[in-house]
Amino acid sequence: MEINKIIKAKIEFTDGNVINLELYPEYAPISVSNFVGLCKAHFYDGLCFHRVIDGFMIQGGGFVWDDRRGLLQKESSQIKGEFKSNGVNNPIKHVKGTISMARTMVKDSASSQFFICVADTPHLDGEYAAFGKCADEESVKVAVGYGKVKTGRWQQFSDIPFNPIVIKTITVED
Repeated sequence: MEINKIIKAKIEFTDGNVINLELYPEYAPISVSNFVGLCKAHFYDGLCFHRVIDGFMIQGGGFVWDDRRGLLQKESSQIKGEFKSNGVNNPIKHVKGTISMARTMVKDSASSQFFICVADTPHLDGEYAAFGKCADEESVKVAVGYGKVKTGRWQQFSDIPFNPIVIKTITVED
């Protein structure tokens, strides 16, 4: 897979960790545009990774963790799912380090939530809109490390980190 244009982004966490990303608008222009727009609007600042499953993925971009009230959802507009089963030719594979849009069972329900694969997950290929990957090995290590944190349940939610993984900000290089 040859990539013509790459957009660089950086997720900074409140614990000092960083995940550098490469985004591929050539294969997922709607997803990349949506993500970049939300980053530039500081939508993700203060949100947490609310779903963490070791050997699978870490998911964030839709909730704030409040110590008294738990997970509080932050809403954004839905976009078209850019993947094969939804009529879009997107060749990006869900391998360790891939960033992809999260969604419900409705194919066009992605909004702000995304996940980073912490292992190869080929069963997601063609079913979820992958739109980039971790830009370096250290970033992959950070994602995999977050995948190993202790998790539990809160109300209807499971796989929530006991110690919140909070996004300080996500910046995009122009």
